[in-house]
Amino acid sequence: MKIGIIIIFYNNIKDIDKSLFINQAKQAIEIEFCLVNNNSTDNTYVILKEIKEACKNVSLVNIKKSKPDLAAVRAGARYMFNEFNFKHIGYVNANVLNAKHIDINNLIKTVNENQDVILKHNIEILEKQEVKRTLFQSIFSVLDYLKDIQINNKFQELQKLSKL
Repeated sequence: MKIGIIIIFYNNIKDIDKSLFINQAKQAIEIEFCLVNNNSTDNTYVILKEIKEACKNVSLVNIKKSKPDLAAVRAGARYMFNEFNFKHIGYVNANVLNAKHIDINNLIKTVNENQDVILKHNIEILEKQEVKRTLFQSIFSVLDYLKDIQINNKFQELQKLSKL
């Protein structure tokens, strides 16, 4: 079962290794990525557009007026639900990753390698809910899920190092 991952970008030109990102995204065949450019003032949008053109499983939403993170996630979720009708959509903000010294490419690799575990964890959480969540309420934080499932990988090692 495919899942959707929304990645919010704002002025991340220095943080994106285009070729590595493309390589990781192409390997993630069961994941559809939605890159959301939140009104970047640098060339982030140009790089994201090149990534989208190189990958079949990457979509791009360009927000022309800066929005709060939650609104940017909602824009990506609306797009993914309308285009793919996904029931499982996660999100991450590239700037939050940078603040924690986590590389976006490692995150994509980790999500790809652990997609089944993440999906299973999401289903378990949704089944425990007494009230059925709306689309926007059921969107999950990829970072929170990776912490919850406690997988041993390069992503967690980087996360531990960033806390020192």
